[in-house]
Amino acid sequence: MNESTVKLYDRISLNRDFPEYNLKQGDVATFIDTVPDPEGIEEGYILEVFNALGESIDVVTVPKSAVEPLHPNEILSVRNLVQV
Repeated sequence: MNESTVKLYDRISLNRDFPEYNLKQGDVATFIDTVPDPEGIEEGYILEVFNALGESIDVVTVPKSAVEPLHPNEILSVRNLVQV
């Protein structure tokens, strides 16, 4: 991913699952900040996650490489957050 492709407060999609946060590849979030990796390997991205109504439901940190910019040829979808 090119560093200039994601700007502060851009909406992004995840390119992998994060079961610890109940997030899946393709979920959309908002990029709100960065955090350095204490081991100096990969910068982290702080993301705010919203439900389908636009209500904030979580703030998570993922590796920078797990984030992709949204593209005009993509469409959003809805999934149930509650695991049955």
